[in-house]
Amino acid sequence: MTDDVDRNRRHFLTVATAVTGGAGLVAATIPFLSSLKPSARAQALGAPVEVPVGSLEPGEMIRVMWRGKLVYVLRRTEEMLSRLGSVTGYLDDPDSANVEQQPEYAVNEYRSVKPEFLVVEGSCTHLGCAPLAEFQVGPADDWQGGFFCPCHGSRFDLSGRVYKGVPAPTNLRVPPYRFIREDIIMIGVDSGAA
Repeated sequence: MTDDVDRNRRHFLTVATAVTGGAGLVAATIPFLSSLKPSARAQALGAPVEVPVGSLEPGEMIRVMWRGKLVYVLRRTEEMLSRLGSVTGYLDDPDSANVEQQPEYAVNEYRSVKPEFLVVEGSCTHLGCAPLAEFQVGPADDWQGGFFCPCHGSRFDLSGRVYKGVPAPTNLRVPPYRFIREDIIMIGVDSGAA
């Protein structure tokens, strides 16, 4: 009878030790595995950003942050679009030949998926200042509206194309984006049209 009691006690202690050890292993593994997951800040820096543009009026621009960068989303008017051709001779890269400045689907006069909407990084390609939105036609013949960098005088047209003879060497960058619905743009997903 004593052997039966010892055997049962030994079996119970073996099972209890195995269960306790397994629970301890799980408890130790959870913090380790969760430390491998990127932080919320790191996820936000690389995550795509949805931008609702349905309520954006023609001629209005909004600013959003994506990966720590300022991005301008401008809904251009028909008048703004008609002015694009009149400044071509004043531009350094009117055909967006520098393929590193925009995705393939934005290599056009409008530098966008849909002509009505311009999506560009709001960072001057000279030293990274934020260009100001100056959409009205200026006193000079070559200024048909666009973006003006107050730091060193760089100018960009309404498609973010750089003017000749300014400090900025290239056009404003077009980030990867697409329309996920008619009224929502997702910045950070590079697949063009919806």
